[in-house]
Amino acid sequence: MGLPAEMLRTEELRVRAAYSRRAVGDLYSRFNPGCLFMAQERERKFLKLLTQCGCTRLDKKEILEIGCGTGDLLREFVQWGANPENVTGIDIVPDRLLEAFRLCPDTMWIEQCNAAMLHFPDGYFDLVVQTTVFTSVLDSEIKRQIASEMVRVLKADGLIVWYDFHMDNPNNPDVRGVKACEIETLFPECEIHLERITLAPPVTRLLAPYSWQLCYLFSKVPWLCTHYAGVFRKRTTVQSRG
Repeated sequence: MGLPAEMLRTEELRVRAAYSRRAVGDLYSRFNPGCLFMAQERERKFLKLLTQCGCTRLDKKEILEIGCGTGDLLREFVQWGANPENVTGIDIVPDRLLEAFRLCPDTMWIEQCNAAMLHFPDGYFDLVVQTTVFTSVLDSEIKRQIASEMVRVLKADGLIVWYDFHMDNPNNPDVRGVKACEIETLFPECEIHLERITLAPPVTRLLAPYSWQLCYLFSKVPWLCTHYAGVFRKRTTVQSRG
């Protein structure tokens, strides 16, 4: 049974308000050396994980990103070989979607939609991707519903691609880190592979303008890394023979 519409609406409005309070400027611009370093590190990690999973031919893959924002990752998938007409992005923040419409290919399907109420059929997508969505959702029931929907629309042999904080940001009460044990609880139907990644963003922003080498070296220290990157697969059920 789905969650009450009022509960979903309340959390949706809270998330929208939180994004509206975010600092403007070049903090998330690729012209910011720290942002560029983190974006390229994430790209390298995603490509490595997809390669390890044998998922390097993306031209026939149906891909969904929940919380697509302005479409940065949607466009990266096209650069990696995905066909735009097979790429779908959803988000609940209208301003971010307007920017995605402006920047992404016209043949992409981009829409305003709550990830807890996906309208796509069961087993439709080869890849379902989320980056920093779950840390932005504070209601535990809604997180469980989003996770359930991601698994529902995933093909039996598909992949969930994950990138999110595993620790809290003391300067941002609108987000909450998602630890490995919580991820396992959210996705009990999945085999989960996680790796620590991303040198703490304040440190990266401080060091990157002066030395990418230092950023690279410090990013190899697990306890300095603030995110998990990973891939999830649906568990295969083995029938026992009597």
